[in-house]
Amino acid sequence: MAQQPQKTLTQLFVPIALEQLCFILSGVVDTLMLSSVGDQAVGAVGTANTYISIFIIMFNIITSGMIAVMTQYIGAGRVGVAYQARQLGIVFNAIIGVILSLVLFFFSGAILNFVGVAPMLMDYARTYLTIVGGACILNALTPIFSSYLRAFGHTKQPLIATLSANVLNFILNAIFLYFMHWGVRGVATATVISRVVNLVVVIIMGQLLVHAKEDPDRIKNTNVLGQIIRVGLPAACETALYNVAMTLTIRFLNQMDAEGVNVTVRSYANQITSFSCCVGGALAQANAIMTGWRIGAHDFDACDRGTRRAAIVGIVVAVIVEGAFTLSSGLIMRIFTDDPTIISLVGKVLAIDIILEIGRVTNLVYGQALKTSGDAIFPTILAATFMYVFMVGGTYLFGIRLGLMVIGAYIGLASDECIRAVGMCLRWRSGKWREKGFLRQETEVEAN
Repeated sequence: MAQQPQKTLTQLFVPIALEQLCFILSGVVDTLMLSSVGDQAVGAVGTANTYISIFIIMFNIITSGMIAVMTQYIGAGRVGVAYQARQLGIVFNAIIGVILSLVLFFFSGAILNFVGVAPMLMDYARTYLTIVGGACILNALTPIFSSYLRAFGHTKQPLIATLSANVLNFILNAIFLYFMHWGVRGVATATVISRVVNLVVVIIMGQLLVHAKEDPDRIKNTNVLGQIIRVGLPAACETALYNVAMTLTIRFLNQMDAEGVNVTVRSYANQITSFSCCVGGALAQANAIMTGWRIGAHDFDACDRGTRRAAIVGIVVAVIVEGAFTLSSGLIMRIFTDDPTIISLVGKVLAIDIILEIGRVTNLVYGQALKTSGDAIFPTILAATFMYVFMVGGTYLFGIRLGLMVIGAYIGLASDECIRAVGMCLRWRSGKWREKGFLRQETEVEAN
């Protein structure tokens, strides 16, 4: 039996957090460089990225489920099954990735017209969606290989891949924007090239560091795929629900003004708040990996303690970071724009976002732990209930009906995150996740 990876939460968390920080910095650099083209370019790219995320939800069926399956079998010392899960993930995501790349490349204009993008943003958004969306197969394959490395405790290597890609992205952005004057097209092209590099690096690292292929332990492919889908399908549905809700929210924002000011404020605010988000996201991923290992090894008490600790740390750090950004929002925003209306609105949005982050980090940590344990349906039900009532309904009520515009949208977003956070905590405390492990249920099936 192969030995379970010996890693602490800190050893897993730090590289994942730095990797997410690299992603965020890449977005900030893109935004900063795009601001030289105009605020409309910034808003258009932020909008296009939101819609791209909607069309890659199918990838999450496999990547979300893979983490749960791989880590639990690794925790039980059955690494051959973890390799088997990765191979199935590659095949599934490659097929879906090709299909979605073709759809986004050929029909980007029709998609943006359908969702009602602000007229001033349309040309920029169509250019970006065609190029970056047309290469979304990279979004399909990169998480498979990165997750495979992380599941075995190799979190530094995806960081190296992301850092390399980001350096290249910065260099190419500078060339395409300032020397070739390609505008949004240049930023999109640089993004695609850097993602290719990222994918190549994680593939090579996986081949060199993980040798689970040599372990002969296998089970039926249908059983592995069923386990992946059992977690991945509800997780993907939750992501789908969120993205559709966010699409409706952004549509409301687009309807608030023809110039796209409110949606642009959201794009700037997202770039800033993503720094505090990365702490919660990294803790959630690191804790999810350890959750899978511990459930595979039947160490449920350690799993419970670790998840609670990760949530507390995430909340404290996220509030401190977000509070600092709120207090310095005026200085930060002058890096991107001189528009006093946008600067003022971003500062107000960031103040509301302090509350939002408390709910979001709680949802991330407990939600990922529940999914990794196999208890993936409850978070989806919770999302289906509250996202549309508070995120979408709140945006319409506070933003449009009461005239608070983007401020009202963020009140709705914060309400959604905080109420769902309470539900996640109560579900975790119930302990029902202890009965959802794959190996436990596999043993019960064999016994029957």
